Amino acid sequence: MHKDQPIHHGSLEHLLPPSWKTQILAWLAEDTPSYDYAGFVVGDHQRTATLWGKSAGIIAGIPFFNEIFNQCGCTVEWHAVEGSYINRPKDGSGKTKVATVTGPARGLLLGERVGLNLLARCSGIATVSRDLLLSLRSAGYEGILAGTRKTTPGFRLVEKYGMLVGGADTHRMDLSSMIMLKDNHVWSRGSITEAVQTAKMVGGFALKVEVEVQNEEEADEAITAGADVVMLDNFTGDGVKVAARSLREKWKGKREFLIEVSGGLREDNVFDYANNGKFRRKLHE
Repeated sequence: MHKDQPIHHGSLEHLLPPSWKTQILAWLAEDTPSYDYAGFVVGDHQRTATLWGKSAGIIAGIPFFNEIFNQCGCTVEWHAVEGSYINRPKDGSGKTKVATVTGPARGLLLGERVGLNLLARCSGIATVSRDLLLSLRSAGYEGILAGTRKTTPGFRLVEKYGMLVGGADTHRMDLSSMIMLKDNHVWSRGSITEAVQTAKMVGGFALKVEVEVQNEEEADEAITAGADVVMLDNFTGDGVKVAARSLREKWKGKREFLIEVSGGLREDNVFDYANNGKFRRKLHE
């Protein structure tokens, strides 16, 4: 097991809120809002379907897939575990048996498209997260790789879940999880100092405050005001290294804070920003 392959002391399903099964009911209702005409044609004869993996990648989203078919009156037997890597078979078949689903024909067909779409997207996110994390580690980066709040409306729970399976940090789940003050917040309030002080007044000691900064001077103001995280936004790779080193040296022994790099980061340029220290990279910002 690679050191960056997530080691879970329990099922990630235990993280899911009570509402998650209701979301699945809504997804099924979206796909079949009234009558299931084709389901009437096939009826309730017991049938078995096989889930095939046709490309290499990480399996993620098993709890969601299981519940989709549970609500359709079917059972799922898995031949792979959550977070495992599925390789292309060497027998030339081009596909790997991943799961077997059993139940009434109508139920299998009701859950098929919803289940496949969900599993494919969640697994894709997990695979990209894992691949990028391992690439960064191979380049010597020891910090945190985190996601953003730029998720698909109504599908955030699954997408963030996929990141966790892939070994990435989810960052904040929503606007209530952490106080992030971006440029528009600062502009509307009047200054970084005023924005941070106001945020701390309502957020209390339990919520961290993160501030987006455009230069080192703004970072110093944010740290002075009590920010827990400073986000170096749209810096160049060299600019990040210079600013991070300067901030660490300047504030050493005075304040503890985390440096985050965001804005314009992609898989093809993230390595320009990688340097060790207590930093995290946030992609797709």
